Amino acid sequence: MYEKIKKYYDAGVWDEDRVRAAVMKGVIIADEFHKITGHGIIDNNDGVK
Repeated sequence: MYEKIKKYYDAGVWDEDRVRAAVMKGVIIADEFHKITGHGIIDNNDGVK
């Protein structure tokens, strides 16, 4: 699933929030989120998730 999500993100079909939602649902892991977006998963209210 990582490859499909990365492809969607790179094509602009998915934004960072949608990729983050995939992590929260357990579809991909936080490390894969970082590989896709170049960012960590951060929630400004609660810190790193």
